Order: sequence, then structure tokens, then C-alpha cells
Amino acid sequence: MNKPVYLIGFMGSGKTTWGKKLAKALDVPFIDLDHELVEKIGMSIPEYFSLHGEAKFRLLEQETLHASQNREGIISTGGGTPCYFDNMDWLLDNGTVLYLKHSPKSLWSRLSKSDVHKRPALKGLQGEDLLHFIEEKLEEREPFYNRAHIQVDQINTSLEDLVALVKNYDHQ
Repeated sequence: MNKPVYLIGFMGSGKTTWGKKLAKALDVPFIDLDHELVEKIGMSIPEYFSLHGEAKFRLLEQETLHASQNREGIISTGGGTPCYFDNMDWLLDNGTVLYLKHSPKSLWSRLSKSDVHKRPALKGLQGEDLLHFIEEKLEEREPFYNRAHIQVDQINTSLEDLVALVKNYDHQ
């Protein structure tokens, strides 16, 4: 791989899970920018959010993203990372961007089963409120996500297909 592959998508889209699988299949490192951010700040993202607010978090997130420049591997970003500042332009210029696409219902199903307390943006939402939130946020974020070099319907794409897409794109 000549450049890193940045995985983008809504929270719960499988960036970490698929990122690890893809990295293993391509025999490259897997880097989770959220985990690197947590190590840097010494607290969880929800704790940081509540102490310092979203604006300060987004600046720190951008700094962590820029520090990933020239690293090799599969790099998972936060769900909102491409949507702030010039982050999407930066991602497109510094790597191959792969969007793991889901429908709002699919994300709702996945996020309903996760620990919403670990996701500060969800604020404990459940049921129809959670679905409505996902629909609104996804509509806001898709103009950014849809600029990715590679877009895949994550549910109907196999690991083998992802590997082939990344390898083929890397050789263009």
C-alpha cells in the first residue's frame, strides 16, 4: 500500500471491526484514531466531551488525524471526523478514503445493541428517538461521507471484496 486507508462512516458502521479484519488480510497495521486520542487525553471521549465540550474535542480530533499523516495501514476515524474543518479534503489528499455505508435502520439496529453511554453524541437515546437522531445526523454527514474514494454497502460486502477494492484502488 502506498498510502494509508482511512475508514469513515457513521458510529456503529463497523470501522473498528472491519478495519482490524482488513488490516490483517492486507498484513498492515490497524490504527484506531479514537483509541489514540483516548491515550493522549488520558480519559474517555465521553468524559472529555462533558468536561471540555465538542468544539475543543473536534480540534483535538483534527490534531490526532493530522498526526496520522504518512503512516502505513488501515486507519479508523471517528464518525464525525470527516465533517469538521477541512478534514475530508485532508483525508482525500493523504490517503485512500473508504466509506462503510449503512441505512439508518441498519445503524439503528446496530447502535440499539451497543452501550450508548460510550457514545456521547447519543445521550442515552433509544427506540424511535434514536432512529430519528440517526436519520438526521446521517443526512447531515452523508455529503462528506459520499466524497470518499471508495463507497461500500457494508452489509453486502465481504472481506474479500473490501481487500480487492483497496488493492485495486491503491494501484490506480
